[in-house]
Amino acid sequence: MKIIKPSKNSKILYSKYALSLFSKGSPAYLSKEILKDSLNIKNAICNNDRHIKAAVTWLLNAQKANNDGGVSALYSLYDGWHSSYSETTGYIIPTMFNYFHKTKDENIKRSAIRMAEWELKRQMPNGAFPGAATGKKEFPIVFNTGQVVFGMARAFQEIKDIRYKKSAIRAAEWLVKVQNKNGCWDKSDYLNEMHAYNTRTAWALLNAYEITKKDAYLNAATKNIGWALTQQLGNGWLMKSAFYETQEPLLHTIAYTIQGILESGIYLKNQKYISSAKKAADALLRLQRKDGSLAGSFGKNWKSGVSWSCLTGNSQMAIIWLRLFGLTKGKNYFNAAKKINNYVKSTQNITSSNKGISGGIKGAYPIYGWYAPFCYVNWAAKFFIDALMLEDDLSVGDKMG
Repeated sequence: MKIIKPSKNSKILYSKYALSLFSKGSPAYLSKEILKDSLNIKNAICNNDRHIKAAVTWLLNAQKANNDGGVSALYSLYDGWHSSYSETTGYIIPTMFNYFHKTKDENIKRSAIRMAEWELKRQMPNGAFPGAATGKKEFPIVFNTGQVVFGMARAFQEIKDIRYKKSAIRAAEWLVKVQNKNGCWDKSDYLNEMHAYNTRTAWALLNAYEITKKDAYLNAATKNIGWALTQQLGNGWLMKSAFYETQEPLLHTIAYTIQGILESGIYLKNQKYISSAKKAADALLRLQRKDGSLAGSFGKNWKSGVSWSCLTGNSQMAIIWLRLFGLTKGKNYFNAAKKINNYVKSTQNITSSNKGISGGIKGAYPIYGWYAPFCYVNWAAKFFIDALMLEDDLSVGDKMG
């Protein structure tokens, strides 16, 4: 669909007229959201607590959508809620436990446990978790398996139910088994290609190591990070960060790659890893736009071929910059993170009567950008919540310091 944008002079008049055509609760949500975004009409920015609560409520509604315990992958303005998704439900579990500890709301804890119970049913006989599916046949995927390890390990730490620990171990054993000798995963992953963003799978293995102290998981994680560092160019760029070779890597997968290296470095107290992540994060810091956002994808010279923004990647970079602020106390990191968080907050509609929209985070802004177009995705909500809660935690700590 070609979007025709009105001239600058007619923007205000046109937007007021056009938006008046769509009453609250009207079925024309798709047209309304396209129009709002094409006119760059943002939402009011409130305090972090209100935005966090709205996003958590959206996740709870996404969990209720299929009534199976998992979290619906996304809400599409075309066809509504989609099926529950193992990969992202897995790493949403720690977010929900973190929010439970913030609010002491037992309903949130029960929600996280239901997610973990659903994941137990999804685990394959070989220990892996499924990614893509064709018909009724499901395929084990490395990255997806790693992300569920985060949830299983955290559920075990919270509940002390040995089933979750056993599940994390089975998944970790499979990941070690299918790893390439050079440290990458080039089989049983998306398109059977090497992906630098599996540094986040390495970080997951460190979570498995934390609850088992099994050296095989530690060794596999460090082998993968070591391989990923060989993919880094002098300007901080990390090759193999895209879903496939000819794609300009999304900010989303670039941030996955950086975060996996950074968090592994923090856990292992490895300055080489931290410096590598910092180099890439600093390159993106210099590319933050005036409105706080970052472009949706970047080429190897840190130039972008798109004007739209990947909202998931924005929140992920906020988390990375906030973690670097915690390490370095560099105010530039905190200020950039707060600015990007405010940008994403301005794209979140917290007053819609549509439960698929209210509190959700779009795949792209404008909503017709090519990443998850016309959809509100559960992983965007997850990272948005994480980013705002971390900002709050560091704000308190900074004031006390």
